[in-house]
Amino acid sequence: EVIRHHRLIELYLIEALGFSWDEVHEQADILEHVISEKLEERIAAALGHPTVDPHGDPIPQRDGTIITVDMQPLSSLQVGEEGEVARIPNDENSEMLRYLAQLGLVPGTTIKVLNVAPFDGPLTLLVDDVEKVVGYAVATAVLVTTP
Repeated sequence: EVIRHHRLIELYLIEALGFSWDEVHEQADILEHVISEKLEERIAAALGHPTVDPHGDPIPQRDGTIITVDMQPLSSLQVGEEGEVARIPNDENSEMLRYLAQLGLVPGTTIKVLNVAPFDGPLTLLVDDVEKVVGYAVATAVLVTTP
C-alpha cells in the first residue's frame, strides 16, 4: 500500500508538477503516509493507471500484485547486444540519477554496447546515436531488458 502510494506520488510529481526524477524520492517519502485511498486512486487515474514509476520500479496494483519483467544489469550485456533501460533500483541516490539523466540512461532509452574493457573496465555505449562511456559501477546500477 505504502509502496503504491510512494511510486504513484513520484510519477505525479514529475508528470503534473514538473519535478525532476532525482528530487521526487524525498518528497514521496513525506507524502506517502498522508494521502488517502481516494486521492491515490485519482492520482492513478490521472496518470492513466501506470505500471512503473519514473525510475522503472513496478507500481503495485490496487490488490497488491506486482507485474514483473525480466531484467539484467547493463554490465552483463556483451559487445553488440542491445537493450532498453528499464529500471534504476537505487532511486535514493540523487547524484547518480542526475548523472544517468545527463548520459541519457533513463527508462525507455535504447542502448547498444559497443565495447567492454576487461577486468570490470568501462563500457562504451551507443545512446541515442551518441557514444557514451560509463564505468562498471554505473553499468551495474542500470537494469535493462533485451529483445
